[in-house]
Amino acid sequence: MYDHINKNISRYVTFYPEELEIFDSLTAFEKVPKKTIMLHEGETCNFEAYVVKGCLRKYYIDANGFEVILQFAIEDSWIGDISFSIYETKPSKVFIETLEDCELLVFSPEKKEELYTKVPKTERVFRILMMRNLAVTQERLFNTISKTATEKYLEFIAQYPTIPQRVAQHYIASYLGISPEFVSKIRTRLAKG
Repeated sequence: MYDHINKNISRYVTFYPEELEIFDSLTAFEKVPKKTIMLHEGETCNFEAYVVKGCLRKYYIDANGFEVILQFAIEDSWIGDISFSIYETKPSKVFIETLEDCELLVFSPEKKEELYTKVPKTERVFRILMMRNLAVTQERLFNTISKTATEKYLEFIAQYPTIPQRVAQHYIASYLGISPEFVSKIRTRLAKG
């Protein structure tokens, strides 16, 4: 169970086996059923999760009452409300929901601080993960502004090739900022070649 997360964090820093043991000991394994809202808007987020198995989404509800998906998290990725809640201890502006039955390795803010104390190089890992998250968010913003709907869909499929088989089409449309009908037209057009 810990092999995947250990490989994930070892991409950025070299760890001794005893450091990985400490890292693993400070995570909590959770099985979370499909359609569980792990974080509601207005709550303070008290976790960051690594996805061992499953699919989650992070979204907010806009002024017109529509869900806007900000992130899909699948195997070997991380999810939490880092920007608002964990570091700022402000009420969250987002929801986090499981779209499939999930297996997660979860850190509380307290365990993460303990980890930084016991294995200081993990702070570098989480800083790099945060910078990568910022780069992905910036690229997504750029694509939203500058790319056509078809280009956005093709880039989405390249980034998340398994998502169309795992989630409803209206979720993909929400993520891309286009209508489900337009996603359907794009898929039909691409299927015809």
